[in-house]
Amino acid sequence: MSERPFLRLAVVGHTNTGKTSLLRTLTRDPNFGEVQDEPGTTRHVEGARLLVDDATAIELFDTPGMEDGIALLDYLDQLAQRGQRLDGPDRIRRFLDSPESKRRFEQEARVLNKLLDCDAGLYVVDVRDPVLGKYKDELEILANCGKPLLPVLNFTRSPSHRAAAWREALARLGLHANVEFDTVAPALDGEAQLYDKLALLLDSHAALLRALNEDIVLQRDIRRADAMRLVAELLVDVAAWHLGSAPDHESLAQTTDTLRRQVRKRENQCVKALLKRYKFKSADFPYHELPLEGERWGMDLFHPQALRDMGIHVSKGIAAGAAAGATIDVFTAGLSLGAAALAGAVIGGLWQGSGQYGKRILGRLKGYRELSVDDAVLRLLGVRQIALINALERRGHAAQGPIILAQGSKNIGSQAPENVDEEAGKQSGDNRTAIQHERVANANDAVAPATTLHKGRLPEELGEARSQPLWSTLSADYSPSPRREQVIKSLADRMAATRAAAT
Repeated sequence: MSERPFLRLAVVGHTNTGKTSLLRTLTRDPNFGEVQDEPGTTRHVEGARLLVDDATAIELFDTPGMEDGIALLDYLDQLAQRGQRLDGPDRIRRFLDSPESKRRFEQEARVLNKLLDCDAGLYVVDVRDPVLGKYKDELEILANCGKPLLPVLNFTRSPSHRAAAWREALARLGLHANVEFDTVAPALDGEAQLYDKLALLLDSHAALLRALNEDIVLQRDIRRADAMRLVAELLVDVAAWHLGSAPDHESLAQTTDTLRRQVRKRENQCVKALLKRYKFKSADFPYHELPLEGERWGMDLFHPQALRDMGIHVSKGIAAGAAAGATIDVFTAGLSLGAAALAGAVIGGLWQGSGQYGKRILGRLKGYRELSVDDAVLRLLGVRQIALINALERRGHAAQGPIILAQGSKNIGSQAPENVDEEAGKQSGDNRTAIQHERVANANDAVAPATTLHKGRLPEELGEARSQPLWSTLSADYSPSPRREQVIKSLADRMAATRAAAT
């Protein structure tokens, strides 16, 4: 074994089995290498590093695909007949010194040379393929390098996979340890399983691999916490936002349109931030137009919390939590009897804390209405973002198809255009199969776990945000406050805890 403080792994296998895709997913780098549905895409060796505490833990090397294992094994046998019989790595080194290693078998020579230089190899298998003789010959050749090999069963989420047949064939070749790792839609613990299996083969690096696994879990938790905060910020911004409008039909229609456009824009900002946090691109989620319906009509200004903030002393029953509509009715009655006196009180500043609400009260006295987003739309916004988070956590960085959040009783989100199947049909056969595989993965993973937003009363944090229009960054009067930060953190923690309990 190497004396290096880190592990070197060669990613090897037949051409077009997903070696570069595996590297993209393990490194969370969608730009690593080149992924195409045609043989021989990778023609040289590329490397990447996985870090723990800013120190290299693993060096990974993407190698060209082995294209002609049958012919190469025959050539190795010919070399053995011409001279001294050699076994294992010596047999491979003799091949590397031969003229054919730089001509006919140049690609295979690069693979074997890199595997000899590494501590172990990850042999990537496309389990949609039948177990053919050429694959068995490849494994026999690779075994001669004398390095531990861990078969990685790719595309196991495909309905046409042959994983059982591959496990049986690998066992016959003495490779009893293998791991399922779908590079398009890996399991949440997929990386942990891969590194645990490696630790069994490389006990001298077991401590390093455990540290890497711990760091992976830590980084996943940090990403999830950051994502939940982004969703909480979106919901507080939208819940707190109010738009004033003249009471005539045309003005209300224009204000409603403005509200919808601004909320869609704010949701887009959240979606892009989530994609960036998980290192995906906007093109990965092109179908996310929010069907906004249901604007709230009323004055959340008269929420009991708002009354307390204004210093208005009301009866204990109202202050304890009367419904907004009931509170509005109380004040509407007061306005009809003595609007001028009430206006004078506001203008004169006789109510403690009324300054931040003065414009809204005067607007109400003049007949203006206020629009805010309905509870149902708030639910939709929240559940949609959590469904997206759920899909991102289960999406490999080699995936080529779009993320689709299916509509239905358990899914709240958008739906792909009707021509997705038509577009898939224009691709090559291999690519079409890959797209179909990704659609299966999307259908399985787009379902968000039950959250505190699905049913029942909205979280109390959003109720408080309703009464604080200055908390919304959508407002021209936005004014951040320590309490806003506390509410956002509390809401993010609540959603994360509910989601964790559901999963």
